[in-house]
Parts: sequence; C-alpha cells; structure tokens
Amino acid sequence: MKTLCEAHAHIAQLGRAMSFVQLGTCRSADEMIERLTGFAATADPDQWIIAHGARPESWDPPLWPGLDELDHAGSGRPIVAWCFDYHSLVASSAAIASGDFDGLRDIALVVRDSDDRATGLMLEDAALRVWSSVPEPSATERRVQVRAACAHLTQLGFVEVHDLKSPPWLGPLLSELGSAGELGISVALYPMLDDAIEVQSTSEMWRGDRVRLGGAKLFSDGSLNSRTAWMLSPYRDPIADRASGLPLHTPDELDQSVRRADSIGLPLAVHAIGDAAVRAVLDAVERVAPKTEGFRIEHCEVIDADDVPRFADLGVVASVQPCHLLADIEALHRYLPHRLDRVLPLRELIDAGCTPGELLRFGSDVPIVRADPDDSIRAAVHRRRAGTPESDAIAPEQAISEDQGWACFAPTRP
Repeated sequence: MKTLCEAHAHIAQLGRAMSFVQLGTCRSADEMIERLTGFAATADPDQWIIAHGARPESWDPPLWPGLDELDHAGSGRPIVAWCFDYHSLVASSAAIASGDFDGLRDIALVVRDSDDRATGLMLEDAALRVWSSVPEPSATERRVQVRAACAHLTQLGFVEVHDLKSPPWLGPLLSELGSAGELGISVALYPMLDDAIEVQSTSEMWRGDRVRLGGAKLFSDGSLNSRTAWMLSPYRDPIADRASGLPLHTPDELDQSVRRADSIGLPLAVHAIGDAAVRAVLDAVERVAPKTEGFRIEHCEVIDADDVPRFADLGVVASVQPCHLLADIEALHRYLPHRLDRVLPLRELIDAGCTPGELLRFGSDVPIVRADPDDSIRAAVHRRRAGTPESDAIAPEQAISEDQGWACFAPTRP
C-alpha cells in the first residue's frame, strides 16, 4: 500500500459524521424524507436528528424537501440535514426556532418561497446559525469520534493528514491519543485564523512528532452547489442578488488576514473555490508579499487562465480535491456551462511550475466526500465518473498521468 498525505481533511467532523443519518445514496427528496422518517421512528423524543451527504443537484427534480415535510418526518423534532458540501442545509421548524439570526448580514441566505415563507433551506452563515444550536458531543464522545476518524484514514493508506479548520481542542486530544499509542497518522493542524494565536500559545503542551501546528485557515467564498462560490462571471440561474456568488472579504480584509498570519509565522490556507476568489487571494499574497512560506489556496476548483502561472510565481500551494469533480458534475453543467474549460486545470498548473507533491497537493475534504484517494486519481486522470463515456469528461485537456496524480499525495515529511 502507498504511503500518502491527505492534504485537506476535517478529522473531528469526519468522526462525528459517522453517526449521522447518511443521505449520500438518496436519489430524491422523497427518499431523503423516507430515510429521516425511519430514523425518527426509533429516536428519543427530544433527540436532534442530524443528517449529511445530500446531493440535491443530482436529483430529478433537483429540489430539497420543504419545511412541512421535514416537520412531519421528525414529528416535531429538530432536524438538520446538510448538503454534502456543508455550505447549505435544510432545517425543520424546531431547529430554525433554536437559531440566532440577529445580525445576520445577508437575509438572502435564508431561502424563501414565492409567498415569502421560509423553505427550511439555509445557505452559508444562515446554515451556521442553525448548526450552532445543535448540542455538542461530550469530551468522551469526541475522543471516540476522533479516534475512529484517524483509524479510518490510516486504513486508507494515509500516514499524514492536514486538518483544516481545526477546533482548538483537537491538538491536545490528538496528543493524548498519540501518547496512548492510538494515533497511526501524523497531523498538521490549521485552526481558523481567529483561533490561531490561542492555539499557537498552547502548542508547546501538545505538539510533537505526531501532531504539529501547520498554519491557519480562512474562508474567502462559498461553494458551487449553493452557488455561493465567488465567480468572475455570473452563474446561470444564480441565487437572488448574488449573480456571481458570495465574496466573504474585501481586498483590504484579505490583506489584513495575510499580514496577521505572517506576523505570527504561520502560512494561511484560504478556502477559494470560484475563480474570482482564487484571484482575490493571489492578489492579496502578491500585495503583502509574506515572508512565511507555505501559503495555500484550498479547492481552486475554477481558475482563470491568467491566474494559473501566479501560483508558482508567488510560491502559493494549490491544494485541490479532484474528487469533487465527480460530485459536482451536475452543478457544473447546470450553473457554469460557460466555464467548464477552467475546472481544475491540473495540467496547466503542472506545466506552469507547480510540482506534484510540492506546489500541487491532493486531498478529499472528507467528510464532504469520502477520502478514498482512488476517486481523486480517477478525476485527475479521466475527468469523469466511472462507467461514463469519454465524451462526458470535463476539460479532458487538463488530465494528468496516474504517476503525477499519486505524486500529489506524497507526504510532506519523511
């Protein structure tokens, strides 16, 4: 078995998601409701019902279930069901009532029907407002969940994992597992930038051979399936008032974030899916010129041709998840048919100087999609799902070889 680095994972989220209602195989809103109803029939009366993995863009019709259906499925219980990309969710009335929407900066993120009634669908910050009301696992549950997630990644052949958006408690817990001989991987942590100074100040107590602080994390846009990834040109069928998606920071705010990370000696890993977000992050790095090495852009799912050579020129890592192409095919064709040639330009990145395993790294974003590295190899080499004709390939001219693909999973440390 190859020894691999998973360059973008969410260990705590993966461990927790293992106990959620699994919606990844649902083929319609009706099937999703049937699955939620079945789980609710055996759940405690006051139990939150949490589900994930829904891919409504692949359904026919591509519609979420409505609020009334969710309320009936849960018999009044709070239900939270995440889209697979964790940038949108549907919630029941009980779950919505528990959320704090005071100060929500973008009311368009609470999706309403033609009669101005809430549909239960929440995007981005609105989704997080609902999620913040979900009860947190206990310390004992966290340990069990994190241990299970690490064991799962080890079984897939990963010896190194980069954890993005690491909660402050994760480093100490991983260190405990390592001391107990229960950690089979090495982990680099990337807490949110606002938490980074606190995490860095405590890192001497938990960092070691198995666990280290890798950098800090920031979000600059949303996701393709929610049409909140920030694009240079408008989506076909965009969300209301957001024709080109959702930029999360002004240029000045991005500059400040790059400076903050650089001032404490940590590289910044910035979530940027749309081509406008990718450009904005590259612009900020170019303006600030940080001295710290290892700044990264996460996802890079759509990159304008003019920005491809800037990664190597600026020394910015393209941390991509080719496997997302397999999950996003319907959304790409529906919303970005005019930009399919700019989806995951891996061949161009390599030709422009992004050496596989150095400035071009692969991960999965698990549990957004599964962590099986074969999925990314298929997407990078064949640019289409298994069993589909070559004519279904997205940007086939951007295909790379299998050897190049596996090199993108190379561990960063011996």
